[in-house]
Amino acid sequence: MATATETKNLRTPIVCVMGHVDHGKTSLLDKIRGTAVVNKEAGAITQHIGATEVPLSTIRSLCGNLMSGTVVIPGLLFIDTPGHHAFTTLRSRGGALADLAVLVVDITEGFQPQTIEAIKILKQFKTPFVVAANKIDRIQGWTPTKNGPFILSYNKQPDYVKTAIETRTYELVGKLSDLGFSSDRYDRVRDFTRNVGIVPISAKTGEGIPDLLMVLIGLAQRFLEENLRMTVTGPGVGTVLEVKEERGLGFTIDTILYDGVIKVGDTVVIGGKDKPIVTKIRALLKPAPNREIRVEERFDRVPKLTAAAGVKILAPGLENAVAGSPLRVAKEDSVEAIIKDVEGELEKARIVTDETGIMVKADTLGSLEAIINELRDSGIKVAMAEVGDIARKDVVNAETLPGSLNRVILGFNVQTLVDAKDYLQTSDIKTFNNNIIYKLIEDYEKWQKEQKDLAEKKRFEEIVRPGKVRYLPNCTFRQSKPAVIGVHVMGGCIKPGVTLIKPDGSKVGIIKQIQERNENQSIASQGKEVAVSIDGPTAGRQINEGEIYYVDIPESHSKVLEFELKDTIRQDELETLMEFVAIKRKGNPFWGR
Repeated sequence: MATATETKNLRTPIVCVMGHVDHGKTSLLDKIRGTAVVNKEAGAITQHIGATEVPLSTIRSLCGNLMSGTVVIPGLLFIDTPGHHAFTTLRSRGGALADLAVLVVDITEGFQPQTIEAIKILKQFKTPFVVAANKIDRIQGWTPTKNGPFILSYNKQPDYVKTAIETRTYELVGKLSDLGFSSDRYDRVRDFTRNVGIVPISAKTGEGIPDLLMVLIGLAQRFLEENLRMTVTGPGVGTVLEVKEERGLGFTIDTILYDGVIKVGDTVVIGGKDKPIVTKIRALLKPAPNREIRVEERFDRVPKLTAAAGVKILAPGLENAVAGSPLRVAKEDSVEAIIKDVEGELEKARIVTDETGIMVKADTLGSLEAIINELRDSGIKVAMAEVGDIARKDVVNAETLPGSLNRVILGFNVQTLVDAKDYLQTSDIKTFNNNIIYKLIEDYEKWQKEQKDLAEKKRFEEIVRPGKVRYLPNCTFRQSKPAVIGVHVMGGCIKPGVTLIKPDGSKVGIIKQIQERNENQSIASQGKEVAVSIDGPTAGRQINEGEIYYVDIPESHSKVLEFELKDTIRQDELETLMEFVAIKRKGNPFWGR
């Protein structure tokens, strides 16, 4: 058993909560800490990594009689990770920081793509984890026992409900087996070093949460006690979660301290936009126990913090700090070495952009990486990517991007500054802002498709389309200047302004006007019989009744029609086009090729 001195040296274990979007990660944490963070999040979807310290006293209160024996760890620091599939990079950081993990799975839906993705991350970092099979309250016939242990609730259920729970639990067991893990319901697991425990829970009723916490405490003590005791006394090491400008405080950084100790007055090296920032800590602001650092408004000033903890740091020069970057406490003789280390970490995380593409602005490095990964998966290139609000210089830079579809700025969880708004009024730059990544990308893709459709429609309207007409007998209404005759449209269409030619390639003249029943028409398609005025020929001399004429298509237009728009035009247009092309290729076999 650990001595009192050893207990003081123990680092709080970090527990990463992972899983598919909307399977209940934040709702689970809300139930544990007695908060309602999920109601404050955009679209009820976690967009950033968050951190909450849950002290041992809270865990004891929730577990009640389930917890027995000596517990030496001071509590648990929960990291809440975004569940949407765009957040692979953020979740990887969460996985890397975590000592343990809770994989939340909706028991009624089973494993989803992001569930499997999360397991791969945990496997990569060799992180011990437990599965929280959430939403047991949705099993038909389930009778809840509020905040009670799962076993207590389970034993009160009718047999058909027990059978449903067993069936769904073993579906998870089977899926975990496919992924290389041996598992069982937690109360049947004897050795958690060899088997993954599955804890059925309800984040809504609180059932099973005592069991889950009890398993996590047991895992922490079994797997981590020696490691935690060894790593807590050195200089602090952390990750910047978010950079904020707050009234009365200036710029601050929300940070997870995951190793060592940090004190007011310490020199720290932090990842910056252009280079590492070296500064001294003026204040450490710690959220109250069971409060989420992302949304908490009241903090306690503390002189010193021991890992693991979520902390808001005040220091000069934080305006250029980058969310997602490392933070390291440095002694006087180690500053230069640590600057090089931080530069190396930033270089690994640097965004690689394309030669052409759109611009992306985001509030954190992790968000930026997530958006770019998602865009590239969709085949969308990114030419410029930065952390920060949309400023006038961003709009000016976006104007230099080639191609109208590239002159776009996507902004995630950032503001459009006043100077940028003013400039945008006279600019052709399109901006998109949203605080939900997948909606931001959906909005852009929808606009992109609309723009492409409009461009295609405009292009098609400008192209001279195929047309074939026959000069009708007894339909000469005027011989010349212009000639007015009746024609039958045999294929394709005719419009005012097009030139007609004969099958031998000789020019007939230009259609000036089309009328049907004495009303002007902008187009006449296959099957129509209309009167046309033709500038150029004299009826009975250059043109005669019964003759067939074709619309004269420019060679460049013919290429587009034959090789690009072939599948979009009607069959009669295609047939007319091929007849016309054959006429042209009699004199030049390579015409239009």
